[in-house]
Amino acid sequence: MTRKSGFPPVVDATTRVLVLGSLPGGASLAAGQYYGNPRNAFWRLMEGVLDTPLVTLAYDDRLAALLARGVGLWDVIAQAERPGSLDAAIRDPAANDLLALVETLPDLRAVAFNGGTAAKLGGRLVGGRVATLALPSSSPAHAARSFAQKADLWNGLRAFLPTRVS
Repeated sequence: MTRKSGFPPVVDATTRVLVLGSLPGGASLAAGQYYGNPRNAFWRLMEGVLDTPLVTLAYDDRLAALLARGVGLWDVIAQAERPGSLDAAIRDPAANDLLALVETLPDLRAVAFNGGTAAKLGGRLVGGRVATLALPSSSPAHAARSFAQKADLWNGLRAFLPTRVS
């Protein structure tokens, strides 16, 4: 089985919230984009959190908009064996060095885990340096909650972000 590898972190010195997934799924890897599966609700959820249009933007503009509002992205797992895209199929994961990244982000206030697998694996890797939030997965495979229920929980990220100046 081929090992799948994730993407580099998308952060800068002003990152206040770091959203960590588990490992990009097949559609995201094929697209070369975080949350590249059009059925994944991540970009719609973040539109609500930031009150900023994201879904209609080009990918690079989406990333720039996140960074401009203090949000960074990465994954808990650097690489793993995984047939398909389900987190339950992840085998032999190798972790990203989350603590090293956290230590380079002077304004970081919170790490948000996108889904249970990310929270389970990543919680111990962050080392209690900042607040952590375990959020329901934005994946289309996670149908236990409606989009509105997910959005209510994801909106908790607002407390860690700078107030938007119009």
